[in-house]
This record gives sequence, structure tokens and C-alpha cells, in this order.
Amino acid sequence: MNKVRCAIYTRKSSEEGLDQAFNSLDAQREACEAYVTSQKHEGWIALTDKYDDGGISGGTLERPALKRLMRDIDEGLVDQIVVYKIDRLTRSLGDFARLVDRLDAANASFVSVTQSFNTATSMGRLTLNVLLSFAQFEREVTAERIRDKIATSKKKGMWMGGMVPLGYNSAGRSLEINEGEAKTVRLLFDLYDQHGTVREVANQAAITGLRSKCRINAKGVRSGGIALERGHIHHILTNPIYAGRIRHRDKTYEGLHKAIIDPEIWDAVQARLQTKAAYKRGGGTKAKNPSPLVGKLFDEIGDRFTPSHSSKQGKRHRYYISHRLVKRAGEKGLSGWRLPALQLEQQIGKTMQDHLGTAATSAMVKDLTSEEIVRIRAEVELVGLNQKKLFALIGRIDIAAGNMQIRLDADAIVNLLQIEPDRLNTDALTIARPFQMRKRGVETKLVIGDKSPELDEALIRNIANAHHWLAMIKSGKTLTEIAATETTSKRRIQQVTEWALLAPDIVCMIIEGRQPIGLTSNWLLRHALPVDWNEQRQLITTL
Repeated sequence: MNKVRCAIYTRKSSEEGLDQAFNSLDAQREACEAYVTSQKHEGWIALTDKYDDGGISGGTLERPALKRLMRDIDEGLVDQIVVYKIDRLTRSLGDFARLVDRLDAANASFVSVTQSFNTATSMGRLTLNVLLSFAQFEREVTAERIRDKIATSKKKGMWMGGMVPLGYNSAGRSLEINEGEAKTVRLLFDLYDQHGTVREVANQAAITGLRSKCRINAKGVRSGGIALERGHIHHILTNPIYAGRIRHRDKTYEGLHKAIIDPEIWDAVQARLQTKAAYKRGGGTKAKNPSPLVGKLFDEIGDRFTPSHSSKQGKRHRYYISHRLVKRAGEKGLSGWRLPALQLEQQIGKTMQDHLGTAATSAMVKDLTSEEIVRIRAEVELVGLNQKKLFALIGRIDIAAGNMQIRLDADAIVNLLQIEPDRLNTDALTIARPFQMRKRGVETKLVIGDKSPELDEALIRNIANAHHWLAMIKSGKTLTEIAATETTSKRRIQQVTEWALLAPDIVCMIIEGRQPIGLTSNWLLRHALPVDWNEQRQLITTL
């Protein structure tokens, strides 16, 4: 009897209750283990490795335990995934299709212990797709309902929870003034009135010894009480809560709580801050910018990318190019980047959505409450649908050969998540991803993130021809005879035959689609191939 190695996967959307001795993940695992035991006569055995994702939504595949599980499946270490319900694995129909493709490729499958259907049949797959469609619908409706509830409550001026800002104490669905902390808030506004710049206010705050709000969470861990930095001060000066108002996205409503700062004074401060910001932007012009990443992209030598375009057959093609290619145009031997704008923007947008989908409610923010998790996820999902708002969260993007680093703007993230700046984990504001380019003729394909195996059929076919033609040469046939038989040219045979000398591990890499993105038939035609296998390996690592 063949053994069926079963990996039990568990997931819970929120972190609530995970600190209990027996939680939801334990209950799911217990049910799955019992099911595997009931199938012992079929050779099923439960693996001891735990694949648990606590506090992560099923609407994304960016889950640590799931990614580890799929790697083990790819490596042939797992034959079957066992889940309590199918929505524990995923709530997205598109994500499910991708998972099934990977499972099929590894000759693996999955089973839900509470939902019986056979995915080997067309009716079973239809049933599963219907269940997943409802799961995805439920997730989207729940998110809409939460957003609507928050919006309605804030229109009424209610405080919808979260970390209480400096100067206030929580009072149910409202706030009450903490006079000791309110003095700090009033002093910051007075300092800005005197000096007119946030930088100078920060300097004076450091001299005066002003501190952020001190907090103690449910576990007794103390946080805050640190020196006020420039970003934190800017957040306080622009927070309408101090004028007795409640902010919801880009709108503000009259709150149920009392104001610490007179609304007229607060409005005057906002006008002053906006005037300075407009001056820094170059006069505050509002001309439509067709290249939303302009000013944020830099290459490996720190040169800023500049937008460019070309027109072909009446169609406009946008690019981001290294500024030196414009400034020193015509100079011989000048190298730089020329990236297709639309592809770059789409891939960066997807990278941002994937990162925020998991990090925004876990690694990014310290001491999250269950109420905050729900609120923040709803906000993040909404921002993910708007590219302009998504890119506004980016501070800087550095692009180098093989790597891209996206740095999020701390102030923008604080405003989006509506949290105190000292709760932000700055380590989670940097997104590092592999970055590669593949050129096929005039087309350039960008790949951000771990490149999934992609077979280059033309390259594989040419290597097969190389071995075939080399065997014909060894048998005594001339190049002329081979060219006539194979309907090709002698030069082509001479060029391609030497590819039969590629190192075996490089050939395996190509057959499995793991070759560097630059290793193509065109590249091999343009470059002399070393005979020594070690030299070949060193050469392709530079691609």
C-alpha cells in the first residue's frame, strides 16, 4: 500500500483568541487529524510539520505557512493537503485556480474534511467552484458592510476605536480631553504659529522635552512616551480630531467630542501647511501627470528616472528612462535604463497590493486590536482599487540589476491606517523584490518578484537540435548534407551545434524553466560560449 503524506493546513482571519491554550487553529487541526486517522486503511499519514496561518485573510496567497507548504509540495514532500473547510485554504476563485495548477503539476491533491466532493470529476470541480464563488462573495460583502458601518458611524461623529490620540482618553464611542496631554498638543500648535515650519517645531519640542502618549496594552507591555519626531508632529498638526472633527478617508465630519484646538486656528494651520507643500512641489500646479511614479524612481547610481514617450502608428508608448540619457543624449558609450511605463506601474501596483494585504495588519503596526484589524483591512482593500492612492504611499523606489526596493512613505501610511506614528514598525516599510527584464525583439517584459518557471520552447528546441546535429556530424555527415536534410543553413548548424557543449546542470535548468531571464537563444547566438563548464556557470550568473 502506498503511503499518502498528508499536510494539515489551518488558518484564522483574525488574531483574536490565538493566545488561548486551545484556539481555533488547534480545533481545525484536531478535526483534520481525526479525518486522516479515519483514512489510515488507505495509507494516509499526518505529517508532524505544522502549517498554521493565524491572523491572515484568505483573500491573499501571501501567507508564510501556505507559501512554505506549497514549496514542500513542489519538492515532492507532501501528497495531500487536508483542510477543515475549503475557505481555510483560499476565499478567492482566481487564487484557487493557481493553487490547483501547482497541485496538479506536483501530482498532489487536497481534501476538505467537512465538505465532500471529488475534484477528479467535472461535477466535483463545478461544486467546488460554486462554493469558492460564495466564499469570495461573502468576503467582499463583509468588507463592504464593515466599510459602510464605519462610514455611517463617522458621519454621526462617533469615535470608531483604535489607538486613542495624544490629548484624549477613550469614552465609549466618543473621546474626553486629557488635560495633561492636551497642554502638549496646544504647545505644538503655538510653536508652529511662532516658527512656521514643522522642522523648527520638532527642534523646539526636543529642547522642551515633549513626549508622545504613553500606553500600556492588555499584556502589560508599555509603549510610547518617546520624543516627538518630525513625522509625529506633522501627524498631530494635520489631525482634524483636535478641532473636534472625525476624519473618514478624504472627508471630515463634526465629532461628538470636544475640540482641543479652536477650529478656526486649526483651519489656518492647514492652509499654512498646504501653502508650503505647494511651494515645494513647484508652485502647487495641478496639471494631470500621466506618469504617476515620476520623482519616485531611481537607478543603481542614484540617477532619477524621467518620463518619456514615443509614438508608433498613432499609439503613444510611455517609458521611464534614466535622466542621464536625456541630459547627455548623443554621448557615445552612455548606458542607462529604459523601462516600459505601463508594465512597470502594473507590476509595482500588484507588489504593493500583495504587501499591504498581509503586512498592514501584522508586521506594520504594533499592538493591533481585533477591532483595528477589521477597520484597517477594509481601508487597505479600498486603497488597493485606486492606483493613484496606492502610489501616493510610495516614498522612493530604487532599481538595480536583479533587485528592486520600494520604500513606503511613513506619513502616508500613518494617515492611511489612522494610527499614532510611534506604533509604526519602520522595518516593514521596505519591500525588496527580485527585478528582471527580458527582451524579445522590440518587446521588453518586466518581472518583479520570484520568477515562476517559464519554459523557453525555442531555446529547448534549439538545444535538442544541437545534440541531434552533433550526433550527425559524429556519424560522418558533412554540414552541407545536414543542412539539406534539416532544411536549414550551414551557418545555422555551425552556430547552434556548439550549444550541445552546455554543462548538463545548465541544460536541466533550461528544461525546467529555471534559467536566468537573460539566457535566451538570441543571447547565445551573440556570445561566444566557453568550453569549460565552470566558466559557463560563471557567465550565466551575470545575466
